[in-house]
Formats: sequence, structure tokens, C-alpha cells
Amino acid sequence: MFEARPAGQRLTVLTCALILAACASPGPSSNRSSSGGPKVSSWPDRDGPDAVIPPDLKKVPDATPKLESIRKGGPNKPYEVLGERYEPIAEDKPLVQKGLASWYGRKFHGKPTSSGEIYNMYAMTAAHATIPIPSYARVRNPKNGREIIVRINDRGPFHKGRIIDLSYTAALKLDVLNGVAPVEIERITYEDIRTGAWTRDRDTLSPDPKVAPDTPVFAAATPSGAPDLTTTAQLRPPVTPVPAQVPLPAPADAGMTPIPITALPPGSDLPPSGQSKAQAMAAATAGAIAATDSEAPVPALQLTAAAQGYWLQFGAFSRMEGAEQVRERFTRGMEELAPMLTIFKDKNLHRLQAGPFASREDARAAADRVRSSMALTPILVERR
Repeated sequence: MFEARPAGQRLTVLTCALILAACASPGPSSNRSSSGGPKVSSWPDRDGPDAVIPPDLKKVPDATPKLESIRKGGPNKPYEVLGERYEPIAEDKPLVQKGLASWYGRKFHGKPTSSGEIYNMYAMTAAHATIPIPSYARVRNPKNGREIIVRINDRGPFHKGRIIDLSYTAALKLDVLNGVAPVEIERITYEDIRTGAWTRDRDTLSPDPKVAPDTPVFAAATPSGAPDLTTTAQLRPPVTPVPAQVPLPAPADAGMTPIPITALPPGSDLPPSGQSKAQAMAAATAGAIAATDSEAPVPALQLTAAAQGYWLQFGAFSRMEGAEQVRERFTRGMEELAPMLTIFKDKNLHRLQAGPFASREDARAAADRVRSSMALTPILVERR
């Protein structure tokens, strides 16, 4: 026979049931802070999706990797959250990690991220505890093979065992909205962007842990007591050493068509700086962040493969030291150019160039800024 319970007792039972249900729900990440510090939420303040979700979010394109300088300080300074210390990577290094992914939504939507940019839960972005900001990363769900590219512009997550906090749309495209899920992430390096290697087929990250790389190269900082994470920097099969007698790749000027803008002044070995429209937008965004933050100079790579597109040449030097000195001048005078600088070895010359630019107009605009700021005139070339 049913026995009526006092109202207070029924309320207590109902409250307990609600609390248990909340604890059982996987939900998105809430133990994080868009400013990099802890923000532990109670159940009524749980994160989640908006009441009305925009249509066709699965059609939102992935983030397109661009050359952006790693910021010095700011979100890349060591920090402490919930008693754990994190030391962000401050260099352009490859990184591959396996661990759990979560996502964050409306509670942080429209609020500043650790980078100072405004969080948009419907954009293709993510938070990572130690990957340099800004960076781009490939994220793969080994369960279904889905793969996306996101822009890292925030810090988190701070739950042990989790390695990345995805935006709502990124989680939707990976099919991980129901809670935390195993993922594999790979940071996209400057060289990957310069050469276009990031556009390769999305089958490289293996869902089978037995065939995963096993040569540790660079590990992100992980709180003590966290579950083991697999971190390596080898994605592609090992490259067989090239015998000494095999000739070097084609010279840097192979397939390169000079496009006159104005000839370099006689005897001028000096260089310039430029940025595409996309990079100008990135620089404007960074300007809204702390005024005390500066960007770390990015070293020019040597003997790298040249991607197709439009490049600016700042000089051809008989000695590497000459090219390096000019590069240093430009990293001090026009920091936004630093990630685009590359030194190509062409027979006995070392060519300092920046690129590739998306269009001839972008390259010409960059050349104009160089002439205005540095009183130098670069040569515009097209690689086909």
C-alpha cells in the first residue's frame, strides 16, 4: 500500500535524484576558465548548447592554417590552475597527443579567451593547456575516423586526462557532443603551412594504438597524477636517409618567375616585410590583447621546400650569416613577417624570401609596406 510521505521528505528525495542525474550526465567541460584560471561550476551553472542551434553547423569549414607568430608572454607564460602548474610550449615544435576531448559552449560564448579573442562556440577553435597560442591543430576521432582542423586560441581543459576542449561546432563535426571521447591531435607546424603539407590526406593519424609512433620527441606539460598520454612528433613513416651522392632538390629559383615591381637598388642585399590580409586581421586581433605582450621572433628555416604561390625576395647572399643578419633586421622592424621568412640554398647563394602569399595583390601590398617602413624594394616572384 502506498504510504504518503511528508512534503519535506519528498523534496529531499527529489533533490537527491536531480543531483545524481547531474553527476551521471557526461555534459561539456565546466571545470575550466576562459582566462586560463580555474572556474569550477555547480550543477545549475553547467555549460551546454544554446536553446536554439544555428542550422547546417556541420557545413562550417575547418580553420585554415595561416602563418601567425607565437606570442611572447601572455597566454604562453607558465600558469597555475587548481594547484597544478602548466608551462606552455613557446616554440614552433611538432606535437602529437592522444587523450580525451571535451567541449565548452554557451557559458563561455561571447567572452574573452586566454588569447584575448572572443570565444565563438560556432567557430572552429579549441583550447589546449600547453600548445602555443596561436596555433593550428588537426584533431581526429579514432572511433569514426572523422578529422577536423581547429585554431588553438584558449587554455584548458583542466580535468585530468583531458587534452583538448573543443568548440561546440568542432565537437559536433567530430561527433563527440555526448561527452568526453578519445581523440588524437597533431599540431600543424610552420613548415607544414609553408609547404602545404597540412592539406595531405587525412588518414595519417592511426586509430590503432599498436601502430602509433613510439619515439617521444616533445611532450606537453601534464599535471602530476594525470593518466598517461601518448605524445610523439612522428606521424609520417620514417624517412630513409638520403645518400650523400644524391643531388639536392632543384634550386630555389626553379619554376620561379620574377615579376617586376621595381628593381632592387644596386648593391642592396637588404630585406623587407609583409603580411597578407588574413595575417593583418590576425595582427589586429592580437593588438586587442595585452599591450605589454610581444611576439617571439620566428627563425627562418633553411633548405625548406618552396610552396607554390607568390613570394617576396629580400636578397641573395654568398654567406648564410648575411641572410641571417637581414632576417634579424626584419624580425625587429616588422615582426608580422617573421613566420613567413625562409632561407633557400641556391647553389652558392642563400636567398631570403617571405611567402607564400595567397595572391599577387597580397604580395604587392606587403611590398608596399616594406618600402614604406624599411625604405627597401623587394623582388616579387611567382613559383609554379
